[in-house]
Amino acid sequence: MKKLFPHLRNPIVLVLLVGVLVLVFGLLVMPHAAATRFDRSKPDTASSTLDSLFTQEEKKPVFDREAYDAKMLSMANYASNTPTTTARIWPAKNTPYPKEGALLPFNRIIAYYGNFYSTRMGVLGEYPEAQMFSMLKAEQAKWEAADPETPTVPAINYIAITAQELPGREGKYMLRMPDTEIDKAVALAAKIPNGIVILDIQIGFSTLEHELPMLEKYLAMPNVHLGLDPEFHMIGDDPPGHVIGSFDAKHINYAAEYMANLVREHNLPPKVLIVHRFTQRMVTNYQNITPLPEVQIVIDMDGWGPPAKKINTYRAFVAPEPVQFTGFKIFYKNDLKPPSDRLLTPNDLLKLTPQPMFIQYQ
Repeated sequence: MKKLFPHLRNPIVLVLLVGVLVLVFGLLVMPHAAATRFDRSKPDTASSTLDSLFTQEEKKPVFDREAYDAKMLSMANYASNTPTTTARIWPAKNTPYPKEGALLPFNRIIAYYGNFYSTRMGVLGEYPEAQMFSMLKAEQAKWEAADPETPTVPAINYIAITAQELPGREGKYMLRMPDTEIDKAVALAAKIPNGIVILDIQIGFSTLEHELPMLEKYLAMPNVHLGLDPEFHMIGDDPPGHVIGSFDAKHINYAAEYMANLVREHNLPPKVLIVHRFTQRMVTNYQNITPLPEVQIVIDMDGWGPPAKKINTYRAFVAPEPVQFTGFKIFYKNDLKPPSDRLLTPNDLLKLTPQPMFIQYQ
């Protein structure tokens, strides 16, 4: 060997030769190793991590505008035989697409309303918990049978501020419920699959600017929403119960923007804002009400009486002034006062234009 390769006796040459051999070996073997490393049929730890990242990116939810538009058009509920000359004001114009995670219009909210201190203000205070849950579940079943395309979301609709006949310590003719009572509403909703909470407020002579911050820790929860009752927001000198109050668009927009800020700050799903109405004056300047991607606004028909009267009220004061979504309230007792002999059913309400996406039972 030494005769054939006499230079091998030189250690420098020997080191260089070994280096060349290693380099050649690397060039021959590494491409195969690299191919094996990134072969998705033979993943190692690194490639599995990359796959996981790609999968997460691919599965990131994307808001389906086409499906949303189709559902809104279906909700408008214009019959195919409606004359083309009829003004079609639904779906409401110039409303934004909601942020991902919005409840409406892909669900219908079925709400049970009341106050735990009163057996006369609604079902929440009137019935034992187990019975109330059973009744709410039965109403959900009725709606899902009548409209199988729209799942229902159950809501505990708690009156967190009640209007009062006396001025009280602050002279505002209203009473705030203690946190312990609101906590009960939150706890009730937690016992229902997909349950949400709606906090209704009747603020008398107070202001939204004063009251909403006191409810912020609840409104900042992902499943807690807000209801405004214009009937008990007093504009003149008369106390609640003597005249019907009102909210202007500026008040409703303030509440919507307040909640939108909470959604942005805490990265929450969109909120729902319910505004009750059964007269023209209860909501003024409706055309200036501004739904937001973070807040969906529902104008709820809140009057009681026989079926024909309630439907006429809906058609007179809610349907002609489109904001975004509509609701309809059913009174288990007041709606059966003579001359009425029955409650409106889901099938009755699904014939309306537009179809209500929020149903409240008291």
